[in-house]
Amino acid sequence: MIRPCFLVIDREFPGSISTRKLVIETAKFNVITAYSGKEAIEIFTRFPAVSGIVLDGGLDDVPCGEVAEKIKLLQPMVPIIVITTPGFGGCPAADYQLESFDPAKLLEILRSIKPEASAEIEKRNEQLSREKLS
Repeated sequence: MIRPCFLVIDREFPGSISTRKLVIETAKFNVITAYSGKEAIEIFTRFPAVSGIVLDGGLDDVPCGEVAEKIKLLQPMVPIIVITTPGFGGCPAADYQLESFDPAKLLEILRSIKPEASAEIEKRNEQLSREKLS
């Protein structure tokens, strides 16, 4: 099974790991993390075959819309989910927009992007649960 891999672009906070990354990995998806818009574009250039992008709308170094536009120029079909912040200025290139960080809603969107892989992961989880009970 090839698990979906998402690029998470999240602002860096001292001493903390991305909460979004933890939520996505808990769903058994793979994650590559960038902590700035500039880093995100560099990483996406090296790893363009990701299943989708989760983009923090409050990036400081490069505006969210500019990051999304540059990514879409490189790979027009890659789905971009933007997580909005207070005072969010918009991101027309994004395919999905979440008004706030809602882990359940984010996972719902990610699963809809790769439904076959998500179903296979769920099936494997159920199999592992049955084996554990045996």
